[in-house]
Order: sequence, then C-alpha cells, then structure tokens
Amino acid sequence: MTVSIIIPVYKVEAYAERCARSLMEQTFSDIEFIFVDDGSPDGSMDIIRRVCSEYKRDVRFLAHPENKGLPAARNTGLEESSGEWILNVDSDDWLEPTMVEHLFNAAVKADADIAYCDYYLDFGGSRRRLGNPSFTDGETMVREGYFGGTAKYNVWNKLVRAKLFEGISFPEGHAMGEDMTMIPVTARASRVVYVQEALYHYFKLNPGAYSNAFSKKNLEDILFNVNRTLESIRDYPFTEKDIAFFKLNTKLPFLMSGSSEQFRLWKEWFPEANRFISENRYLPLRTRMLQECAAHNLFFLVRLYCFAVDKVFYGFHRLFR
Repeated sequence: MTVSIIIPVYKVEAYAERCARSLMEQTFSDIEFIFVDDGSPDGSMDIIRRVCSEYKRDVRFLAHPENKGLPAARNTGLEESSGEWILNVDSDDWLEPTMVEHLFNAAVKADADIAYCDYYLDFGGSRRRLGNPSFTDGETMVREGYFGGTAKYNVWNKLVRAKLFEGISFPEGHAMGEDMTMIPVTARASRVVYVQEALYHYFKLNPGAYSNAFSKKNLEDILFNVNRTLESIRDYPFTEKDIAFFKLNTKLPFLMSGSSEQFRLWKEWFPEANRFISENRYLPLRTRMLQECAAHNLFFLVRLYCFAVDKVFYGFHRLFR
C-alpha cells in the first residue's frame, strides 16, 4: 500500500459522515484507511462503517476498549499501518478530493520526505484560509517555520514518508500540544515540498473535540510536550535563539485572551526567552511589539490589542493548536 491515512475517532457523530465521505472520495486510489475507535460512546463508528460500506476501498477498523486519548489513537494507527506514506486526519475535519493525489505527486516529483499544503479554518458558515511559507528542507522548516512562528506543526496537512516516524511516537496521556511531535519528524526530512493549495478543512466548532478544553491538565501537557520536544532535537544544530523563539511562540496565545490569569502565565513561562523577542524577524513587527509590551508589564496595551483582534479576527481559542 502506498499511503496510510490514520483517523482517530471519538465523539464525532455529527461530523463523521462528512469526514468519511471526503476520505472515500479521494481521487488517489492506493490508500489504506485506518479508523481507530478510541472508545467513542456515541454512534460515530456506526456512521463511518455505513459510509465506508458504500465504497470499494481498503478500510480497516481498529478499536481501543476504552478512551485512551488522541495521541494513543494515532500511535495505534501508526503501529498497524503498512503504507510508505502517512497522513493523519482528525475525524471532525474533511479533505478536498484531490488532497492525497496532489501531495503525493508533489512529493514524488520533488523527491521529498514531506509534502505540506495550506488549509481552511472552518467555523460553520464561514472559513479562513491559512497559508504557509515554502521550505525545501526539514531543518529550515523547523527553524524558520515552527520555531520562528511562520508555519504550524499541525499533523494533518502533511503527507509524511513513513520512515520518518521510526522511533518516534505521539505522547500518550499528554494530548494538548501532541502535534509538537511533528517537530522531530520534520527535522529528519532531507527535503520538503510545499503545495500552494488549501486542501484540508480544520473544523473549529465541535464541542466534543480533543482540543477545545483549556485547563490545568492542558497546561501541564503543553509543558510536558515542550520539554519532550527539546529533548528529541538536542542533537540537531538548533541554537539558543532558535529554542527561545519556540518558547516565545508556545506562550504567545496567552497574550491573546485579555485575561489577567493568562498574562500571569505568560510572565511565568520561559522568562529566559524574553530577551530574544526583538530578534525574531520571522514574525511581524506588531507581534514582537505585543510581546515587548508584555515583557515590560504594559498589559493595558496588550488588552487593547486583544480587543481589536477579537473584533476583526477569530479569537484566542482558535489560535492555540
């Protein structure tokens, strides 16, 4: 099998059919679809099985006896996959019909280990396209994109050569920030290629989704995953400045809430990185100025900025993923 698509399933009954049909109707034919039932208590899997039965595709159904969390479900899918390429999909999202075909063709043409694309944030009735810079190798994508803040380390807009996952797993029990796993995966890539098309729809209105809650446990998970990530890349030539940019971007969403509690967390998290704020030329000047205001306790200016952003864009809860 050429491509394995891994789809964890948990409490997505209202969205499962849309996701499953978008997968079954991919124009690329050589795909194995691996649905992992993560102990979902609703009818999600019944819907998915019904939809898949209407198509002649290579579909596998795996199940956890109880809910283990998104990272564990991804790991189960990885362990059982046989494809030379891996694509992760969240089961409340959906794909453009040509996503796999276009990513695969681009990867083959460029002899790349990762092909990645733009995507839509879908809010149910409206959507916003998010683009990416073009990179050609994994270390630069990590340094300038993930650490510099110009690209997201999302798992689902990237077709990845399976060998890059060897020895790497998602952090079971630590779901918030689990997509940081893509940082060491990407660092391994000799070559990456950018497909300038929005081919994935990331849905932001599912109240049962893995990523919506923001709690003490979520904060602990993020810190766990930051430390785990830094350990995983310590043999790569990333500098103290690179790591500081990563830390600053990890805590940047705290400044987008307008909350005094979130501001306090920004001050407490990674204060050693603050001296590098002005040096991150990958970010817009307004973002660096916002961080400088926070570093100098000018939170009334941060609140003013948050108010403006909330009115124009899409709010704090849609930034931290």
